Amino acid sequence: MFRPIEIAGLACPNNVFLAPLAGYTNYPFRKMCMRLGAGLTFTEMVSCKGLAYGNEETRKILFCGDESPKAAQIFGNDPSIMRSACESEPLAPFDLIDINMGCPVPKVVKNGEGSALLENMPLAERIISECAKSGKRISVKFRIGVNGKIITREFAKMCEYAGACMITVHGRLREQMYAGEPDYREIAAAKNAVGIPVIANGGIFSKADVEKMMKKTGADGVMVARAAMYDPKIFCEITGAESIPLIELFLTQLEETEKLYGEKFACVFMRKMAAFYTRGMRCAAEYKRRLFSAGTTAEVAMIVKEIF
Repeated sequence: MFRPIEIAGLACPNNVFLAPLAGYTNYPFRKMCMRLGAGLTFTEMVSCKGLAYGNEETRKILFCGDESPKAAQIFGNDPSIMRSACESEPLAPFDLIDINMGCPVPKVVKNGEGSALLENMPLAERIISECAKSGKRISVKFRIGVNGKIITREFAKMCEYAGACMITVHGRLREQMYAGEPDYREIAAAKNAVGIPVIANGGIFSKADVEKMMKKTGADGVMVARAAMYDPKIFCEITGAESIPLIELFLTQLEETEKLYGEKFACVFMRKMAAFYTRGMRCAAEYKRRLFSAGTTAEVAMIVKEIF
């Protein structure tokens, strides 16, 4: 069930991946998850238009270090701009480029991006085809449908035909956002429709959830999303990798985040991470109150040492 996987010649140590998480999967977080057993990690989604205009914040998202293998996720709706992004210098270090065709957030959908592309299959196909012409490995992450209309099988086949070497299927409709049980039958339908690796996504918060997902869908692997923010050691639980004390993980993540992005960003970002890590603890609300009143990374570290 948990095994090495190859994606168009790209060898991953296992088939348990970290999902792209907007605002969270920066380099220190990805590095930590790989240390804990993730077989492949993805940057948060990056705007191809932002790359085209040389947006500095967009480029910051794509910072990568010695992680290997590594993947980036992009979004957009213009095939030529997206191909140019795949051929750009900021994306050159990445082994795999994933195209987001599943984001349900209204501001993304209103621009004809993310899961809006589920309703425009010809455009989605042109985007994948153009990106594949860049010579990069291209994968696609999408949902099973929109407005009650399920298109999993057709969309999966289209992705493979257009040149994708892997697909990730989030087993929910766009309107479900992140609620409800994933549709195992539809993920299985995608797996049965194509010959490329199929990664299952949605509702994975424990090893038991992974085992259920793999058994019901026959997928080639899984993608862990929100659960990794709540407890990154979920990768140890799933893969059997060596566990590391949370306080050690946090302090390393804090130090690397500050070194890379500066104290102001690190303070705000790591307060949020610490709040996630206290989820379910007794006195969590009081811990969060104290954390969000911290004004420096030193204060954050002091409070976290007390908590953990």
